[in-house]
Amino acid sequence: MQIEQTPIAGVLLMTPARHGDARGFFSESWNRRTLRQAGVDLPEFVQDNHSLSRQAGTVRGLHYQAPPHAQGKLVRCGRGRLFDVAVDAREGSPTYGQWFGAELSFENGRQLWIPAGFLHGFVTREPDSEIVYKCTAHYDREADGAVAWDSLGIDWDVSDPVLSDKDRAAPAFADWQSPFTSEASA
Repeated sequence: MQIEQTPIAGVLLMTPARHGDARGFFSESWNRRTLRQAGVDLPEFVQDNHSLSRQAGTVRGLHYQAPPHAQGKLVRCGRGRLFDVAVDAREGSPTYGQWFGAELSFENGRQLWIPAGFLHGFVTREPDSEIVYKCTAHYDREADGAVAWDSLGIDWDVSDPVLSDKDRAAPAFADWQSPFTSEASA
């Protein structure tokens, strides 16, 4: 597995090896032993999620779960193509409010590790795009929250996004009080 550090400490871009022939390919998208041998020790995953967005230009995010239910996520694109974003929301962090984005697609097989204490969002680049991700905490409706997708200067490259009511009503980052600290999220 190829593991790349990003400009934000803790956020990793990982590309599993694909072994292919005329039939297609095989890939281990997650292997704890392989990652540990590479010096990466991710927390235990307790839930897998799978989401389909029918239209290109669908924006989902920026979402989070507040402590004590904060989630780390290992995100990949099962079908189609999307631009995936992690925003450091840990007050006191040297990269607080900074974001990292990467294209994830079925074709490139890349995955993004987003630790707890980060906002997460994505925009689909193709119709019928699927995102599949592992989470380190179970979903908790009371801890669920969102920040306005367009309040951090992220270049989503979308002019007329498809949004949920939740995402349309989310507060701007500057008006939001983060429940995360750099110590609690480490």
